[in-house]
Amino acid sequence: MTSTHVIKDICMKRIIWYPLMSALLIGVHGQGMSPASAGNTQSTAKQIHKELVQPQLLARLHKTNTVNVSQTAKEIDEKTARSLVWNLPQVQRKARTIQRLSRGAIKVDAIVDGLPTPDDPHYKVRIYEDQPDHNTTIYWFRVSKTGVIEALDVIENQYISLEAWTEQLRRRR
Repeated sequence: MTSTHVIKDICMKRIIWYPLMSALLIGVHGQGMSPASAGNTQSTAKQIHKELVQPQLLARLHKTNTVNVSQTAKEIDEKTARSLVWNLPQVQRKARTIQRLSRGAIKVDAIVDGLPTPDDPHYKVRIYEDQPDHNTTIYWFRVSKTGVIEALDVIENQYISLEAWTEQLRRRR
């Protein structure tokens, strides 16, 4: 056995046995060890082990598993990216305004105009006016694989957070 294994074994014994023995000697839930409760020590020990030791032990032993789970967050697909952008309140408000002012002649729609690549891991979603003879872009968005949406600031030619974009829209009114 290497010194690492010996240290790990000693730590494991301390993690498991010290809380267990302390709880048995002091008593569970404020009750002292009486002759009547001495017969229940095995079930009490199992309960203590289950309630006290396992969560602490698992938290220490499985730290890498926890990180791996959080790193493998569910990735969205093209349809979800489009839907996330299309359902933004600002986009819906703009679509209603254009359709109302054009008396239904101009429709507003969204299309995924770019898929994630190794160099740029975002879906590009374009909101546009669908007129009979041409299309006109209204907004550009990018959506990360985890669903974070950013809007294109066309003046600065850079993507900004939705909060900053919403603030820009408010200032323009």
